[in-house]
Parts: sequence; structure tokens; C-alpha cells
Amino acid sequence: MQNFIPHYKWLLREPERFTQMASGITLRKYQRGVLSAIFDSVLNERGLSLVVIFPRQSGKNELQAQLETYLLTLFSNFPVEMVKVSPTLKPQALTAMRRLERTVKKNKLTQRIWVKESGSTYRIGEARITFLSAAPESNIVGATASALLEVDEAQDVLCVKYEKDVAPMSASTNATRVFWGTAWTSRTLLAQQLRRAREAEKRDGLRRVFRLTADDVAAEVAAYRHHVEETVERLGRAHPAVRTQYYSEEVDGEGGMFPPDRLARMRSAESAEAEPLPGSHYALLLDVAGEDAVARASDGAPASSNPSRDSNALTIVRVEPATEGVPLPCYIPVLRQQWTGVNHTRLHSEVRALALSWQARVVVVDATGIGAGLSSFLERSLPGRVLPFTFNAASKSKLGWDYLGVVDSGRWREPQLDGERQPEQARWQAQFFAQLAASQFQVGSGPDQRLRWGVPDGTRDTASGEPVHDDWVLSAALCACLENLDWSPTSPSFIIPGSDPLTGMEGKF
Repeated sequence: MQNFIPHYKWLLREPERFTQMASGITLRKYQRGVLSAIFDSVLNERGLSLVVIFPRQSGKNELQAQLETYLLTLFSNFPVEMVKVSPTLKPQALTAMRRLERTVKKNKLTQRIWVKESGSTYRIGEARITFLSAAPESNIVGATASALLEVDEAQDVLCVKYEKDVAPMSASTNATRVFWGTAWTSRTLLAQQLRRAREAEKRDGLRRVFRLTADDVAAEVAAYRHHVEETVERLGRAHPAVRTQYYSEEVDGEGGMFPPDRLARMRSAESAEAEPLPGSHYALLLDVAGEDAVARASDGAPASSNPSRDSNALTIVRVEPATEGVPLPCYIPVLRQQWTGVNHTRLHSEVRALALSWQARVVVVDATGIGAGLSSFLERSLPGRVLPFTFNAASKSKLGWDYLGVVDSGRWREPQLDGERQPEQARWQAQFFAQLAASQFQVGSGPDQRLRWGVPDGTRDTASGEPVHDDWVLSAALCACLENLDWSPTSPSFIIPGSDPLTGMEGKF
């Protein structure tokens, strides 16, 4: 015991030493800087608000658990209270609790002295940390943080929830506040606190912001560099997921979905074939307007207030299978076809004929509302080829993000068309680009980061005054449903896997 006490104090003197010697974890350089800054603010009661933005899968959660274990041990002789809030109880707050539990169990100094109190509080001696949910409906008023208040995934916590229920937890104690997260839009709580921390840094020179990118992590972890390179190759450097999750860059929360540089990326110098090429693969992408031509709103729901808005729009694409240099398929539109005001009997007959003529391996059909009947008819007449897609707020959001991934990685390649020889195809391609230019997006708040997108109701072409729809855009976006199918030449046929309709709803309600 005489030898243990000095050694114990020696370990607690430095958080890095404690983590390495007691937990057996050697922190990376970029993690150590964050740990030291938080420790200094807590120990010296500076009451700083620190912002920590890490790329995905770069050790943020491990650092949090080691920090919490260290502070619980350091202050075990004092009635210290710490609070950590997450955007949701399940899975985020519960995951954070399990991570801390694993850490204190493995740590040589804490494995026998930690205690779990009630459902979400952990204690070592007199020091405690409580895990709470910052979901809009949660009731967390009354908790107090005397030493540390952590807001995890702060980009997904609503600003109004933080100001009303979370911020008061440190008001009477001036506890250190740490906002952890990943970059998203400029309207998030994380972005708001980032701007405030930058201003505070200018006033007193104390560092409060730790904003790392994939390059910072890759400098220490070679495997991470390879992972990021593969992701950039697959999605493109300009894709919102790459910019935010790996390079810690904010994206606009709303605006034009297809700016000029993105539109330019979609054009190619190749020409489109007039008939199927031997050995090539083709797919049909059908956006169904329905016999009543009812449009869908930006969230995927029917918008019956605007009848005759869209036509039935079909895009036939040649699918170039993935290669070593391009890890996912490329899509080249070879033919467009449009029907307005036709019944589904005729539409079924003509789509089926085109599928057989182009030897389409997959027919993606908008099965929303009345489209479900057409999809069912096509499944019977084209067995094994039809892939139904149902629009709702969640599925349209995912489709939008996925289509941006196709576009930003240069895998949607519009051919050059001769307006004299192919007047109808050139006109429909021009409509497609006009719809793209008119498409707007808005990113929702909250953990699901839902994307609302489409051409706003009432949009008109500035030159002609004609209404601008989004049927061609929705048809093209359905190519994202083809991403994970096997396009290898040796594959004789597709088996379209069934999906559980409840899967897309998990965590949305």
C-alpha cells in the first residue's frame, strides 16, 4: 500500500499517462491535444466551451470514454457531477454508456471500484457521470453538471432543446462544456458553438476549437488513408458525406441541389447508341405520374393540389459494371420516353416492349400510390426483372443522397445528342437539365439529417414561361437503386432481394 499510493498519484497527474498505463491505450497525437485542453479547463475551473470536430471513425468515442474514466477517478474523493447528453436515448446514449462501462472494466485502477447507479449514472467514489437524451420529447430538466457538460453529436441536437434544457445544467457552476460532433450545415448547434468558440479564441488566445480532417488522421493511421481514398473514389470529393464526415466542411442547409459545377460533371463527350450493344447491360428507370398525374412533394408525399404536374418519365441507361478503377457502376442514358395522360394498360404494354427490346436486366418502377398496380403488372409480365421503389419522406431522402453520390463521383454520364438527328431526345435531355437546375434542397435538423428535395411547386422556365417539373430528375435518380446489384457478365440473372418494409422506419418515430 505504501508503494501503491505514490504510484496512484503519479498516474493521476497526467491524463495521457493514466490512459496508457491503466487502460493500456496509447492515444494518437490529435487525441492527446483535445484531452489536455479539456483536462486543463476542468482542473483550473476555466469554464470554457470547447468544440471538437473529428472525422468519422477516427477515435472520438474512444477518447470520450478515456476522458470520462480519468475524470471519474481523479475526482473520486469529491462530489463532482458530470453530464453527457446525446441526440437520442437509443442507440446513442445507450451506446455511450456501454462504451464507458467497457472502459472502466478494462482499466486496472477502476475495474473493481466503479458502480452503476440507477439506469444512466456511473460512479467512482463520490464522482458521478449521468447520460441523458436530448431528443425533443425527453424530460431532462433539473440535472446539474458541476465539472463537465458534454454534448455528443451536437450537430444533431436541436438548438432550442439545448438552450432550454441542456445549457442551464452548467449555469450555476460554470462547468466546462464540450461539443463533440461531425460537421454538417451552418444552422446546427455544433456550427453555432463553433462560431462562438472562434470569437472567444480571438479575444483571449485560448484554444477552444479542435477541427480535424481526414488528412490529420491519415498522417498517423495509414489504414484510414486507404479507407478515405476509397470513399472519395466511390462518392467523389464534392459529395456532402465526404465533405462533412471526412473533411469537416460545412455544407449549405438549403439551396440549389445541382449548381453549375455539378451539372458540368454530368456531361460527357460520348454518344448514345440507338439500339442495344452486344454484351452491354441495360436498365429501365420509370417515374410514374399516375393516371391522375398527381405530383409528389419534396418529401415524397402526394401533392394533389397541383394536377397534371408530371408525366410518366422513362430513362433507359446502359450500365457499365464496376472496374478496378471505378468501384461502382456507371450509368449512361441511351433513351428517354415520356407519356402524358395515358392509362396504365397502355403504359404497361409500351414499357414492357421497351424492356424486351433493350434486353433490360432490371426495371426500376416507382410503386408509389397508383404506381403500385403498374409495378405489380410489370412484375408478372417481366418476372425477376422488376425492382419496385416506394417514395416516402425517408426513402426519397436516401435516394437524393445516393443520387448525389452517383453524380459527384462522375458516374452519371449524359451523352452528346445531335439536335437535328435526334430532336425529341435532345429536347427531353434539355428538359432534364432544366429540371436539375431548378431543383432545390433543404436539410432537416435532427439525427436522421433528412433531405427534402425537388422542383418547387409553381416553378416556371424563365425563357418560355412553361412549368418546370421534376419527372426526369426522379426517373434518373432511381439509378441509385441499382448500385448494389451484380452487373458482372457471368451473372446469368438477377435475384431482386425482398426488403422488410419496417426497416426504413427504424428510429424515425
